[in-house]
Amino acid sequence: MMSTSRLVACCCAIAAIAVPVVAHAQAGPAGTVDRSRPPALGKTPVLHLPRVERATLPNGVGVQLVGQHEVPLVQVTLVVQGGTRLDGRTPGLSSFTARMLTEGAGTRDANALQSELAFLGAQLNAGAAADYFVVSLNVPKRSLGAALDLMADVALHPSFRAADVHKQRDLLLAQVLQRKDQPTQVAAIAFDRLMFPEGHPYHNPSSGDSATIAALDSATVRGFYGSAFVPSRATFTVVGDITAGELRPLLAKRFGTWKSGVTPAAIAPVTVPATANEQVKVYLLDKPGAAQSVIYVGAPGVDRHSPDYPALTVMNTILGGSFSSRLNANLRETKGYTYGISSNFRWSPIPGPFVISSSVRTNVTDSSLVEVFRELRTIRDTPVDTTELARARNYVALALPARFELNTQIASQLVTLGTFDLPLASVAELGPRLLAVTAADVQRVARRYVPADKMTVVVVGDLAKIRAGIEALRLGEITLLGLSTVLR
Repeated sequence: MMSTSRLVACCCAIAAIAVPVVAHAQAGPAGTVDRSRPPALGKTPVLHLPRVERATLPNGVGVQLVGQHEVPLVQVTLVVQGGTRLDGRTPGLSSFTARMLTEGAGTRDANALQSELAFLGAQLNAGAAADYFVVSLNVPKRSLGAALDLMADVALHPSFRAADVHKQRDLLLAQVLQRKDQPTQVAAIAFDRLMFPEGHPYHNPSSGDSATIAALDSATVRGFYGSAFVPSRATFTVVGDITAGELRPLLAKRFGTWKSGVTPAAIAPVTVPATANEQVKVYLLDKPGAAQSVIYVGAPGVDRHSPDYPALTVMNTILGGSFSSRLNANLRETKGYTYGISSNFRWSPIPGPFVISSSVRTNVTDSSLVEVFRELRTIRDTPVDTTELARARNYVALALPARFELNTQIASQLVTLGTFDLPLASVAELGPRLLAVTAADVQRVARRYVPADKMTVVVVGDLAKIRAGIEALRLGEITLLGLSTVLR
């Protein structure tokens, strides 16, 4: 559901994080190392959560500051609630509008803007996620004032020149046409259309379709921007080498008088649930001559606030959420069917799906499906052993501190917390909860949330070569989809 622009955001802070400590391998006689035994893990690292400084600009826009003074860099992130949920009947409008922000602002065109950013050593990006817009600036502290001038123009004074809109619209239309030759995109779009019915915010691709994109013009984009980018939904989060006393006047000078003279665009409520099957349903799309088949297998997902989140995280790590997961070890390492296969829960304020995806050799498409469903049933029916469980728990728990090393990493993690309205303390609480997951917990959540007998299966490949093998598996009802029903 994310736009093609890089999205970086932040909302609070972590100042000091303990680093995982790994003991040296066991030493033998005369200081030799016993390489037959893995080194012992040290104590679980502890997250130390410092105070977050908060302020408000004259117009009520909130500011959150995380001081990180190790290096002279500053990450400034403006988040405006809304995102692609504001698209309504015009899929792609939000992401296109965000795309246009950096195509010209104030008195500068796109080239002049990028030239000034390069001179300042700064990076500035804009994008639209499912639930928010973001304008993100990363800059050396010495150039912060000048870079904030550019950021203010991009966020508050985009030009939306007709010629620029037409150029970007044509480029996007060309990208949409190219989807037809990209089986991975076809499979992903088809899966979302099937999983989320018409009217659901995730039914359409965030970049839109050929009909909606072709209708975009400067007036439409400008009007949408005016009702979507409003200060009442905006928050600044800053991470880096700056104090509150330095920051507040810099932001107030450029954003403190930001006002909106229109009623904010309404964020549509979700009235259509995700598709829950009563049995496995298989959907096939023909890609003649394809050397590989793209496979998606999934079901409706889970609310991020579910108390089962830690158990689901560990369970998915075992199933397909890590390189050493069962799915990857089986289909890649043992069978050689694919370069890689993974599973994940797409965590969003509106629950996304659980999905397994991979590209496999055409001649083993049916065999790959057999192995996928074998792993789904195994994790449901057979308790995991203690070694595999401990490895998965440590994999996710010990990795938590690494998410908060760089300013941009802190920003990315913290905006997610803000999106789900989760406190910063929930990060520190998550580690012990992950380490407390039991084999019974893994089996319980697999049975409840990963219904092997009710999955939606999408396969894009050469049907002349793969259809008979898939039909022989008798997984469930098979439906043939035309490309025109998926890509519009």
